Order: sequence, then C-alpha cells, then structure tokens
Amino acid sequence: MKIAIIGTGYVGLPTGVGLAEFGNDVVCIDKNEEKIKALTAGQLTIFEDGLVDLFQKNVGRGKLRFTTSTADGVKMADVVLIAVGTPPDPVTKEADLQYIYAAAAELAPYLDGYTVVATKSTVPVGTGDEVEKIIRQNNPRAEFDVISLPEFLREGFAVHDFFAPDRIIIGTDSDRAAAVMKELYKPFADKTPILFVKRRSAETIKYASNAFLALKIHYINEMADFCEKAGADVFDVARGMGLDQRIGHRFLNPGPGYGGSCFPKDTNAMACMGRKYGVPLTLIEAAIRGNDLRKTKMAERVLKQVKDIKQAKIAVWGLAFKDGTDDVRESPALQIVEQMLKNGACLRVYDPQAMGNARKILDNRVEYASSELEAAKDADVVAILTEWKQFSEVNLTELKAIMRHPKIVDLRNMLKDKNPENYGFDYQCIGKL
Repeated sequence: MKIAIIGTGYVGLPTGVGLAEFGNDVVCIDKNEEKIKALTAGQLTIFEDGLVDLFQKNVGRGKLRFTTSTADGVKMADVVLIAVGTPPDPVTKEADLQYIYAAAAELAPYLDGYTVVATKSTVPVGTGDEVEKIIRQNNPRAEFDVISLPEFLREGFAVHDFFAPDRIIIGTDSDRAAAVMKELYKPFADKTPILFVKRRSAETIKYASNAFLALKIHYINEMADFCEKAGADVFDVARGMGLDQRIGHRFLNPGPGYGGSCFPKDTNAMACMGRKYGVPLTLIEAAIRGNDLRKTKMAERVLKQVKDIKQAKIAVWGLAFKDGTDDVRESPALQIVEQMLKNGACLRVYDPQAMGNARKILDNRVEYASSELEAAKDADVVAILTEWKQFSEVNLTELKAIMRHPKIVDLRNMLKDKNPENYGFDYQCIGKL
C-alpha cells in the first residue's frame, strides 16, 4: 500500500519505519527542511532504541522516503496518517489543534481517488468531525473517509510497541475504510486484538488510557509518601498489590511523578474535555495538582541534603523524562532541576542521550558532564532523576571516593538493592525509611 505520514516526530517516524518494514511504500512529510535533509541523508532526528537499523534498511531499499511537499506525499496515497503535534495551550491546557487543522486543509486538494485519512495524533473528542469538514470545504469532490487511529507507542519502546502492540484501535463507521485498514494491519491479524469502534470512542480511548495510567502513578507516589511516614515499605506494598490480577504490577513504581509528552498533556486535555461536557473528572483533576506539587517536594528533598553545606555542589544524573529516549518534554527531571536552580543550587548534570535537548532549555545555568562519575566529582550529593540502567551499575566504592560528601537522593530507586548504606553513603530512596 502507499502510505503518507504527515509529521516525523516520536510518533510519525517510528510508525513510518514500521509500516515500511511490512513492505508498504511510505512517504514521511514535514515542513522542517533541515529535518527532511537529515532524514533523506540517512540521519535519524530522534533517539529511539532499535530504530536506526530498521530506518537505514528501509531507506536503503527505497520503501521509506521523505519530503517537504504535501502534494508529493499525498497524491496516490491509499492512507494518509496525520501525526503532528497537539501541544497544550499554555493558559487553558487544552490541546492546540492548529497543526491538525492546517494539515487537513493542506492535504485536501491532493487527495486522488479514494483515501483514508487517519488522525494518528492524540486529539480531543470531535476532532475527526472537524477534520472531515475542513477536507470537504477544501475539496468538495474528494472521495475519502476520516478515521481515528490512536497511537500507543511508548517512547523508548516505540519499535517494540509497533511490532508487538497490545491492541490496535480503529475508529470508523465506514465499511470501506474498515476494509482498507484491515488490509494495512493484516500482518497483525492473528496475534493482536484489532478493535473497530466509533470514531469518537477511539478518540476517547487514548485519553482515558493515559489518564488512568497517570492516576496509577500518582496513587503509588502517594502510597510511597504514606509508607515513609508510617514505617512501611512501599516496595512490599506494591508487590502485594500487584499480585491482585485486577490491579497488576505495572505502573506501581514510585518516583518523582509522571512526565513526558503524553501524560501531562493528555490528563490536562481530558480534564478540559470533562469541563466542556459538564462532567467533573475529579480524580484526574486531583492527580494533576498532586503531580505538579510532587516536583517541588522532590527538589526540596535534594536541597535538604546540602542546606548546611557552603557552596554545595549537586550532581544530577538524568534529564530525559525516562530512560530509552532523548525527549525532555515535561520531564520531571528538568522540572526538579528548575526548582533547584530557583533556590540558587549549583548543578553539574549528565544524561546518556538527552544532553543536547536539555542544553537548549538549561543553557549555561548548569555545568555539563560527559559521564555520571564526572558529574559526581567533588559533589556533595548525587540526585538520580532518570532511570537509565547504567546508573544502577555504578561502582559505589569509586563513586564514594570522588565525592566531597557521600550522599545520594535516589528518586528512581535505582540503587536500593545495592544497599549504598553499606558503602558509607547517606542514602535516600522513595517509599521507605
């Protein structure tokens, strides 16, 4: 099949690579000329574990190409996927749909023959109606259906999630569109549940899923705070809870709060939709407030360790919002860093993948290190803010020898099983005394 994808970010690019791997002819479209030049030259513009080999393979065999021309990409396409950003409005926190609507208006004149236009971006309920209206206004003779095709790719695991999804959700009432999508997703038919629902139901499923996971994260963080005060161990509690099949083990890892490009944006958007339709989503509203406050509390926890030390130096391990990605959007780590900087902290930071993106935000307000040990040299405390595996493999004897004061505040619980106290560290993690 011929596939056009509008947007080459953390959704569009892995999706394009995956569809090309199944033998489709894929064209990825983006207005950013520098990005398209790099991709055409075989250079990935995002870091995603496992993506580079598949990307180079499919570019090499001509199944995946890139262009800034919407006309070039959309003409003759069987399916057009819209995978542009829907950032939150800085004031209302509603999803900003200007890029979705602009893409719809721009692609409309180039629809040639019957085409399925799929909204892959996470969009509020009813967006598909507006996309359909815009296309019809800009090309009254177009033969098309607009469907909702929500994405469920986890950053850092996007390649795995594309080829081994939990489910595929397709929102359409059109039998013709359903037939096209069945053909596109034929490689998954025998191993993955494919659920056909109403378009508005599909639009809701993504928000409802992310909001529920955010609630689960916030819940275990509140339990962690309770355990610290009550003398319980949140890891024991989480294990006991997770054995209940109705609850499960996943997303019961206490930490500095949820972040990234999805959970904060989608919980806020879901809350806005609730208010729009007159349905107060009180659990989601409470989780949003609590999660925002948690970043301040975590920064205070680190700063408390150096409050009596003159000219204290803090080593920060991790800036990405989670391991496996270079994405720093809504990163809890960066939000904690910002809080510490507001309090006059002196920071030396390190992240295996996100240094470039973080530097665009932090500029010269922090010192940058080339490794976790370099960041920790002469430091008074190490703050672990992202769960990169290499941080759990650090040599504690070597670490203690290079620090001025052997203190660790482990907000990701990376070292708890290594018992840093036995190496002479003042060690704090989340959820236990």
